Amino acid sequence: MTKYIFVTGGVVSGLGKGITSASLGNLLKARGLSVVNQKLDPYINVDPDTMNPFQHGEVFVTEDGATTDLDLGHYERFTGVNLRKDANVTTGSIYRKVIERERKGDYLGATVQVIPHITDEIKRRIKGISNDVDVQITEIGGTVGDIEILPFLEAARQIRKEFGSENVMFVHVTLVPFIGPSSELKTKPTQHSVSVLRSYGISPDIIVLRSDRSLDKDIKNKVSQFCDVDIDKVINAPDLEDIYEVPLYMFNEGLDTAVNNRLKLNSLEPNLTNWKTLLELKNEADKEIQIGILGKYFGLPDSYLSVVEALNHACLHNKVYLNLKWIDADNYEIDDLHNLDGVIIPGGFGYRGIEGKITAIEYLRKNNVPFLGICLGLQCAVIEFARNVCGITDANSTEFSQTTLNPVIDLLPNQNLEKDDIGASMRLGTYPCKITKNTLAEKIYNNEIIYERHRHRYEVNNKFRKQLEENGLIISGMSPDKDLVEMIEIKDHPYFVASQFHPEFKSRPWEPAPMFNEFVKSAKSLSKVDIKVDDREQVRD
Repeated sequence: MTKYIFVTGGVVSGLGKGITSASLGNLLKARGLSVVNQKLDPYINVDPDTMNPFQHGEVFVTEDGATTDLDLGHYERFTGVNLRKDANVTTGSIYRKVIERERKGDYLGATVQVIPHITDEIKRRIKGISNDVDVQITEIGGTVGDIEILPFLEAARQIRKEFGSENVMFVHVTLVPFIGPSSELKTKPTQHSVSVLRSYGISPDIIVLRSDRSLDKDIKNKVSQFCDVDIDKVINAPDLEDIYEVPLYMFNEGLDTAVNNRLKLNSLEPNLTNWKTLLELKNEADKEIQIGILGKYFGLPDSYLSVVEALNHACLHNKVYLNLKWIDADNYEIDDLHNLDGVIIPGGFGYRGIEGKITAIEYLRKNNVPFLGICLGLQCAVIEFARNVCGITDANSTEFSQTTLNPVIDLLPNQNLEKDDIGASMRLGTYPCKITKNTLAEKIYNNEIIYERHRHRYEVNNKFRKQLEENGLIISGMSPDKDLVEMIEIKDHPYFVASQFHPEFKSRPWEPAPMFNEFVKSAKSLSKVDIKVDDREQVRD
């Protein structure tokens, strides 16, 4: 049967439970086990689709069109397992389902309560994802002590009671802060956090100690003694330069061994050769490239997390060091683009920053600077081309101007924005794209049909397609029925490519997204900054 691992967090939020869960999945897969990850989120939103990126970070999209928490991106990038809708569960979705059932009379007039009705629905969601995998890792979002996560903790406790402690375990991630004035590392927050967790009927089997530095054995012994956990099950997870180093560090700390022994998995020692070889690629960098991400969600670094990770994957395989520049589409000067080797304009919604993006695209097009447009980036590129090449000076999108006479970007006739569900009119999940022959897109993908993930509402207006093409815009990817524009490019340019889909969601450390890989390759060819062998560590510092 499937073994269950629940990952909880204590002291503060944002400790890295997602990276811990993803790293554990990575190590268990390296042991030859089948693994699936899941995230339980305590917020009352049904999903993060309409949440502000400044508060929540990016929205990750699965193959089957679910809009989910960004931690699912970490899970997929670390384990290579494509997740489904049921891999992300929110309080909102739980309550909505329970209320729907109550309205239908499924509870036969019973008083509907948190226990057992809400917890039963949570347990159903937890057990419904495993599909007989060897190990399921379920991360419970939030922090122990938060009132909103109590039903999730109770459901997890009941699952342990139902399946037995030999099949269910708990990993608790806490903070060991360093107090500067006294130059001390403090374990008291961890002790309090474990005490609160125990008050809910859960005792952690493994404690992962997050810290800004490596911890000595004395700190581990103290946590072991006061939290009643064996010393070999106290794992240190200090801040590291690269998140992809975390699995190897946790392997050296014995995390996977502790899990293997606790759940009696009888698995082999992990084969981490390929992962180690992958990480060693960064020591082979011989060029530095300056890449700008021009967007509008810069209040939280995670707003463009998958874009940055896809860029890192491509840089790794092209043996370049990435010097990343953040450019606010609302507040920049053209001079800010002069020394860049390439610019990415990622997805987004709403009018703010649009004119800044269009102005930047015109500069990139005319000055032969590599450009990668994603979703909204494609739409802005089409608007810019229509205005400045086709002479349609008022070209726009109906998302930004309801009165424009030349909506080169528009809703499709069958889309309905009047629905109560704001996400119902969006194209979500994986769709096919047919690549046009003799284009850069064909070189990038080397395939006639590709499948990529989408998250957008507005499309290129087919009424303007002929005019755009006659003036030199190449439509290099389309839906197989030739109704939807999926990719565009421009001739005689080092790299000017944009897509309606989000290639970043399928990028993996060992297999970079093709569009990012070719973009970085083009930027590298223009870079004038060489990295000597002796300078590599200094550049990174």
